[in-house]
Amino acid sequence: MPAKKAGNGTYNVVVIGAGTAGLVTAAGTAGLGGRVALVERDRMGGDCLNTGCVPSKALISSARLIDQIRHADEWGLEPREPAFDFDALFRRMRARRAKIAVHDSEERFESLGVDVFHGQASFVSAHEVRVGDAILRAKNFVIATGSRAAVPRIPGLDTVRTYTNETIFDELEGKPDRLAILGGGPIGCELGQAFARMGVAVTLVQRSSRLLPREDADVADLLRRRLEAERVTVLTGTEVKNAQKEGGAIHLSLDGEGASRRSIACDAVLVAAGRVPNIEGLNLEAAGVASTEKGVAVNAHLQTSQPHIYAAGDVAGSWQFTHVADHHARIVVRNILFPWLKARVETRVVPWCTYTSPEVARVGLNEDDARKKGIACDLYTQSVEELDRAVVESLEAGFAKVLTGRGKDRILGVTLVCERAGDMIAEFATAMKNGLGLSDIGSVIHPYPTFGEIARKVADLRQRSRLTPFAKKVLTGLYAWRRR
Repeated sequence: MPAKKAGNGTYNVVVIGAGTAGLVTAAGTAGLGGRVALVERDRMGGDCLNTGCVPSKALISSARLIDQIRHADEWGLEPREPAFDFDALFRRMRARRAKIAVHDSEERFESLGVDVFHGQASFVSAHEVRVGDAILRAKNFVIATGSRAAVPRIPGLDTVRTYTNETIFDELEGKPDRLAILGGGPIGCELGQAFARMGVAVTLVQRSSRLLPREDADVADLLRRRLEAERVTVLTGTEVKNAQKEGGAIHLSLDGEGASRRSIACDAVLVAAGRVPNIEGLNLEAAGVASTEKGVAVNAHLQTSQPHIYAAGDVAGSWQFTHVADHHARIVVRNILFPWLKARVETRVVPWCTYTSPEVARVGLNEDDARKKGIACDLYTQSVEELDRAVVESLEAGFAKVLTGRGKDRILGVTLVCERAGDMIAEFATAMKNGLGLSDIGSVIHPYPTFGEIARKVADLRQRSRLTPFAKKVLTGLYAWRRR
């Protein structure tokens, strides 16, 4: 190990984990002049780069094109069954990932002045961690070890070939004829649709009564209809009770109200049934850092039970999104440098997106949330079919739903179900963050024809709702008087 990495002296910050939260923390601290050590036991870039957002969206991109070729008649072209090499799609995905990976590489971070250590970090005390033979001392520590796929305890599941998002992008060899996916959340729905478009017979098994349980029922219903139209078998209210290998196939025994059959046969199983925090091996007890089954316990400033030790990203047990991990890192960098001006994590306005077709993007409350919390609100719903750009693109499926306070202009939450929803949700998030209402959005000139016009159209719905019979009577009288 080079002398400069010997860990001599005291670091300002030792960051454990080189995913999004860890990388942003390390780069930000080093850029401001701090002495930083970054510890990673696996690959630089963490889950998002290697096994999450980046590879999945690359595959989804290829699958989308396959689907467009298959339905080319919707664009006035001759439809045909697309010819493609399944393995070539995976090679393309890995090549796209590699192009992004250079930004998260050890070489880049060393060039920024960060000392990068490879290995398992284990706390020796509240001010020291061991990495191999090195002992790293620091004034502050940041635990950013992320999360991993949870594997349910199903009898026999450990005896058959299963994948998670951490293995399928690099270990899947050849196209499986039949794929069972356990879990109907964002990962299960995204990859289920993508694999179905790539010619795999997909069965999606969801324990709860609907897909995407965090979203409203009408959102889940629309997505289910779309998946089933693309020949995905969707079983909701269903559990896998047993797995076993028989005659070269994997057989999964089913139970539940949605189990229309007693078992299914498949060639591979993808587990997408939630996440668990990566805290094993850290020896948190030696540092006096409290944790729960959800991760490292933190306060609103992301401090653990030891005020000089912070946690950020998935391991902090909150919103498990890359953009939230980035937000956490920026808060941590600021709070370490300016401890007398501590910033708080802001989670009131957190947008997210499920990258199916159509996409499902959300920020703030939905109808279910408002109902459970007893919040009185007004609902404005705009169909995508009325967007001229959606019509000419043959992408008319979906809608926008905006909740405002009852009789108020203030936006409480937005759900977009349409193509490019993930790109469009930021306008609503910006408005909510800055206290702007629907009328403010409506006053902005939106270019025509665009998908983004849906924001103005929803704002117009609210304006029209204010035209009560009494108001219209008054205005009619005013027009009559002006004609004199």
